[in-house]
Amino acid sequence: MGRERDWDNAFTGETLRGKVAHAPSFAGAQSFLRRRFSRDLDGVDVAVIGVPLDTATSNRPGARFGPRAIREASSGMNWERPWPWDIDPMEALAIVDYGDCPFDYGQPEGVPAEITAFLEPVVDQDVTTLVFGGDHFITYPVLEAHARRHGPLCLVHFDAHSDTWSDEEGRIDHGTMFYHAAKRGLVDDANSVQIGLRTTNDDTLGFHVLNAHFVHEQGPRAVAERIRQVVGERKAYLTFDIDCLDPAFAPGTGTPVCGGLSTYQALEIVRGLAGLRLVGADVVEVAPAYDVGGITALAGASLATEFLCLFATDPARGGDGAS
Repeated sequence: MGRERDWDNAFTGETLRGKVAHAPSFAGAQSFLRRRFSRDLDGVDVAVIGVPLDTATSNRPGARFGPRAIREASSGMNWERPWPWDIDPMEALAIVDYGDCPFDYGQPEGVPAEITAFLEPVVDQDVTTLVFGGDHFITYPVLEAHARRHGPLCLVHFDAHSDTWSDEEGRIDHGTMFYHAAKRGLVDDANSVQIGLRTTNDDTLGFHVLNAHFVHEQGPRAVAERIRQVVGERKAYLTFDIDCLDPAFAPGTGTPVCGGLSTYQALEIVRGLAGLRLVGADVVEVAPAYDVGGITALAGASLATEFLCLFATDPARGGDGAS
């Protein structure tokens, strides 16, 4: 009976798979989906990693608290198979919460290299990463670690902003990093796609853009099909800025923009991507201080759980590509 009532699976879990049915959301150690905290990657399929950096933000700070908020929001989501999937990622995948990336916030110029260095040993063991930001700049050093292992990656980028405004190399800015990622060959811009954009940047750098109008007019199924056409069977990285969602669904973010996707639209698009060859994914820009109801963190945790489902359907992992 004592073991059955153990609420701290993050510390005491004996297996990396399976649901945790008896742990309430209001208690226990808040790892993502109550996965075990571990730095041991032996036999691990997916490592959940937080990168609590928000010094690259251009508007409201606070995304440094995003990883903690997403983990907490996930605590009520670990007891059943995600709806409407037939596959249960908590059974199909060995998942650990790898904790947060440490860095010296007093020396910001060195932080990007610290993030890359923290990710590299994970990526080098062919472990898929699920990363929580932090502001969106963190995707750049994360991509660096993945590109060193896999070569240029297709970027599947959900956002209100293109994040491809140009500036000098070396600037730590959450609005410019994909400009540099494309110029440096970290991403394959010709086979990358941006979804939900609704701010002006006339230079697409070769990315395929499915802006907010396209999403609202064509619907989730058409958007997912277009993404699949662009990416094909190439290796890809999925990054989701929570401000892709309309502020009505995600007010807790640094640079909200009206006219965005609903949570339903975003979830349905993601579900339509089953079978993509994803080497990693992230959810960024959750800033819980601007959201008294916690719905932004809940949206982030829900999307992250969907990304686990996508990982489980990757044919390279033995998945059949079906939801």
